[in-house]
Amino acid sequence: MGDAGLFLTCLLCLVKKGISSKGWSMHVPSEVTGEVGKTITLPCTFTHPHNTFDKTLTAIWRVKEPYNGTVVFKCVTHSSSDLCKTTVSMKNRYKLLGNPRQNNLSLQIDSLAWNDSNRYFCRVEFSGDVHDKYESRMGIRLHLIAPPRIVNISVQTGEDHAFRATCTAEGEPLPTLTWAGPQSSNITSVSSAAHRITKELQRLVHDGKYTCTAMNSLGTAEGTVYFYKFKAGGGSWLLVLLLVALGIKLLALVVILGVGACWKGDNFMVANSLSRQPTQESPYENLTRRINSISQSLQERI
Repeated sequence: MGDAGLFLTCLLCLVKKGISSKGWSMHVPSEVTGEVGKTITLPCTFTHPHNTFDKTLTAIWRVKEPYNGTVVFKCVTHSSSDLCKTTVSMKNRYKLLGNPRQNNLSLQIDSLAWNDSNRYFCRVEFSGDVHDKYESRMGIRLHLIAPPRIVNISVQTGEDHAFRATCTAEGEPLPTLTWAGPQSSNITSVSSAAHRITKELQRLVHDGKYTCTAMNSLGTAEGTVYFYKFKAGGGSWLLVLLLVALGIKLLALVVILGVGACWKGDNFMVANSLSRQPTQESPYENLTRRINSISQSLQERI
């Protein structure tokens, strides 16, 4: 009984292995991790029931859900000697790394962004039989990480006219924010959403430099803002200096305009004096006039 049972068990294993090797299967990891701004590869290999296949083959990648999800990549190869020609590559950031003819559909994604965090599904289709197609049902979850980055730091006033410093950072894991500055015991408030976090330093009173530090397991980032509140008493000397500087500039402008006016006036007087000079008559012209006058008198007497 024991030998017969062992034999039947081994035979069943061989049958199962043979069936599995002749059927469809898709092999993908449940999750991959990539860093924002960099490149990631989504592995995908498959098996199919054909010993050889030299007809049209189509490789497809979807996001969000299988079968009906948005197609972000698609390529087609018509024979074993042809490369898989890309027909769809959303934003030109997707590229096939594997060779579909060698049962490899691995995909590369360039310049990872936060909205790339999703679930991806690979699919292969053979031309001919309508059943010659297979798609991963569970897909690959793309998890993104990023070192901290300060995206905004500023000083603002609220409805109560009080000053507050605001610091917003992003990163994954979500960073922690710390404010440092003159007597930085101010009241703080923190809010976060997805991969962003904001921390406010409320009711600023003391002048000086305020630094916001963002930190997670991948690194640290810092941002700085300066706060100087105008004071009427202690800062009056500054106002005086500003007024004196403005007065000096105004005086210089008046002098320049005066010099320009005088220069134009002198040129005008010289031009008038030249235009008023008497015209000198030629002695030859005077002699001719006298001779003509004498001739006219003699003719009248005659």
